[in-house]
Amino acid sequence: MDSLFGSLVTAMVTPFKPDSEIDFQKTEELVEILIEKGSDSLVISGTTGESPTLSDEEKLALFKVVVGAAKGRVKVIASTGSNWTKATIDFCRKAEKTGVDGFLVVTPYYNKPPQEGLYRHFKEIAAAVGLPIMLYNIPGRTSVNMQAETTLRLAEIDNIIAIKESSGDFDQISAICAGAPKGFHVFSGDDSYLLPIMSVGGQGVVSAVGNIAGLEIKKLIKAFFAGDMETAIKQHHKLMPLTKALFVTTNPIPIKAALGLAGIIDVGDPRLPLIPLSEDLRKGLKAVLDRYTF
Repeated sequence: MDSLFGSLVTAMVTPFKPDSEIDFQKTEELVEILIEKGSDSLVISGTTGESPTLSDEEKLALFKVVVGAAKGRVKVIASTGSNWTKATIDFCRKAEKTGVDGFLVVTPYYNKPPQEGLYRHFKEIAAAVGLPIMLYNIPGRTSVNMQAETTLRLAEIDNIIAIKESSGDFDQISAICAGAPKGFHVFSGDDSYLLPIMSVGGQGVVSAVGNIAGLEIKKLIKAFFAGDMETAIKQHHKLMPLTKALFVTTNPIPIKAALGLAGIIDVGDPRLPLIPLSEDLRKGLKAVLDRYTF
């Protein structure tokens, strides 16, 4: 099941300086680290990258810096979605000029479009841009769920090639996997659901934990597709305590803390209204991190 974006797509955090400005030097360093940790693609300014608190100008600058640092070694996927179709198209066109390889486009949030509205939204975006699109369904953050039937309608459009599914609805995800046309791939949007979703036909994961443990996740994926279920299940169980610890509060608060605590890279604190990880939670996270080798 080859995919343009591979199987481990890491949702990269956005490094900040102490004054909360983007640290582009650390961004370049993190790209190198994530490539070394087995990432096939990187999502830039997604949920884990704190997209709600990045300006369009900052996002475009990030895209350009990451493309330059990646040097074609991994695919760079720009998170470009919004809750207005026209604005999304305009921003995709600007992002395309930075050299990115594709777009991650979330379902419109807050305005709760019906299923036909979701279909028309993505159809118009796909018709207006030339790059491949990964849909992003995360009802816990957007307050709207894109149903399997809508996703499968969109999967028939040539440049809509994948979906990041974060609904947690296995009936829905199974239906998408079962009905997807050739060339359309389903990615788990939740790290803990990677193995179950691959078991019903999924391709891989868009991973926040990949910032920390990409090689361990890649080992799970490779074992699964090699038919070595014993190793895949072992890796799944090995990663669960880490995954649980990295989502003890709102993502990416624990992920950003963990990168420093694990001695990987200091990416700074999140921007308000997100806050740094509390001292009590830091102690618990450090205790879990100490059980792993990164």
